[in-house]
Amino acid sequence: MANLEMVRHLAISTPSKIVLLVADGLGGLPDPRTGNTELETARTPNLDRLAGMSMCGLTTPVAPGITPGSAPSHLALFGYDPIEYEIGRGILEALGVDFDIQERDVAARGNFCTIDANGIVTDRRAGRISTEKNIELCKLLSRKVSIPGIELFVVPVKEHRFVVVFRGDGLRGELTDSDPQKEGKSPRLVEALVPEASRTAALANDFAAQARKALTDSHPANMMLLRGFSKHPDLPQMSECFKLKAAAIAVYPMYRGLAKVVGMTALPSGNDLAGEIEALKRNYDSYDFFYVHFKKTDSSGEDGDFQAKAKAEEDLDAAIPQILALNPDVLMVAGDHSTPAMLKGHSWHPVPFLLYSKWVRRDKVTKFCESACAGGLLGTFSATDVMTLALANALKLDKFGA
Repeated sequence: MANLEMVRHLAISTPSKIVLLVADGLGGLPDPRTGNTELETARTPNLDRLAGMSMCGLTTPVAPGITPGSAPSHLALFGYDPIEYEIGRGILEALGVDFDIQERDVAARGNFCTIDANGIVTDRRAGRISTEKNIELCKLLSRKVSIPGIELFVVPVKEHRFVVVFRGDGLRGELTDSDPQKEGKSPRLVEALVPEASRTAALANDFAAQARKALTDSHPANMMLLRGFSKHPDLPQMSECFKLKAAAIAVYPMYRGLAKVVGMTALPSGNDLAGEIEALKRNYDSYDFFYVHFKKTDSSGEDGDFQAKAKAEEDLDAAIPQILALNPDVLMVAGDHSTPAMLKGHSWHPVPFLLYSKWVRRDKVTKFCESACAGGLLGTFSATDVMTLALANALKLDKFGA
């Protein structure tokens, strides 16, 4: 990957426009009955036509064989080494709902979940409860849970997701998660990764114990899981590194929070893909880089619903003509990671990618899918190279060296 400092010296500001359309969890695995992945099953004539005019490949979010979370895989697409710039999920969720994070704060992402009589997690998302129910439960925890000497904020996000913010002196974010990441296991105790975080780990476990008691009579959300403990990070900004005036269009708060961390303006984006496309049109003249996020490809994969994921990819396909009508200088269609319905979760598999511009060398790919993109000119490459490819094809990079 190109060094951020090197790119900062080469990047130039121009009027050209870049659109990065990220279908969360885009990549999949073949259905044993048909031999086709979700993307190969979906009818995607617009994406296929676009692939025929583009340069294609497969991206590796972090490293071969490594299954990434959403934050590191998005950071890679934005041009940041996700190993060097590691960010906890909690702070991103907090920023995504415009919570006023302060220097003394540690934030964690929460999932309301379902446990059985033995304390075993039977549903990590409590059936994806409604946001209205989430708000009710966050109010309950705010009333019932207290920790001496610490300010607690329990903030609803969306569906089963919420944020808990611990505010106090000497708090640290170097903690393990209580989320076991799969059903059939008990919530874990939070542990300190460094000795200085031991007190914060004890506070988090106290919160979890009190929350379990408070949620006992709430069904299906009778427990909660915590992950991604973090304080506010300090990352180089896209305006400095890439000379871009960048905007984020995303419905889900975590992705809006991540965009803010790297210096994007998080625009009002509606509640669905149609609202996101309208936001893109409405703001198109005001920015030169747009990150547009589509969630349903990921959530349907996590639910193990192969057909729903294929349908979500068809919905994405239907939006392509509206984006092309804006005449972007560069349009990229990417996924942050793969979420095969067969695995019901994120995976390590490389992700289909295309880059369209008037300066691109077209390859022979005529269908946007895993097997076809594997034969594209870009081959399998690091997702951290996406931004330099975009800048180059938008004529936003000077020559390196004499």
